[in-house]
Amino acid sequence: MTLPNKLTISRLFSAPLVFLAWYLLVHLGFSPRFGTVLLWILFILSEITDILDGHFARSRGQVSDVGKLMDPFSDVFLRVTYFACFIGSGLMPIWTLMIILWRELAIMFIRMLLAREGVALAANKGGKLKSFLYFVSGFGGLFALTLRAWTPDLKWLLMAEKIIALLFVVAAMASLISFADYFRYYLKTDTHKKFISN
Repeated sequence: MTLPNKLTISRLFSAPLVFLAWYLLVHLGFSPRFGTVLLWILFILSEITDILDGHFARSRGQVSDVGKLMDPFSDVFLRVTYFACFIGSGLMPIWTLMIILWRELAIMFIRMLLAREGVALAANKGGKLKSFLYFVSGFGGLFALTLRAWTPDLKWLLMAEKIIALLFVVAAMASLISFADYFRYYLKTDTHKKFISN
């Protein structure tokens, strides 16, 4: 297995650690402050591996169809785990996560259909913008969790949470727009025509 793919897989293993770091530790009686420290460590490490896997894949000539599929999947797997924590904490509107989940599952299905024909659906500009907004809203949600845990009496905390909730809405809308781009591409492929004819 190539180094870029190993880095990508590491994000898959980070997802359950994120969930355990927040929920399990709190249920075991640990301070939420301890959980936020672990979440920041995992968040930063996952972002570093996301940057490095693409860099190494290009610089070493190790770009692969498996990597093109696994990279966006591992990103979404991890992001959705963070989002679940934010919903459980009342920071993220649940309908925004449902839109994001429906979008990601639909894209996953399209990727599978294309993969059967030997076509790897790489990220386009809309998908990259969506991923960036996932990152920004995830950063904002984690920032809000940290404020709650460390400075719960902060006067502008409620305003910050409203702004962060708006970020989740923007991310959900961006996910729909990027899905439309991918779907238009899919409709132009031979895979779509074969699927319809079956």
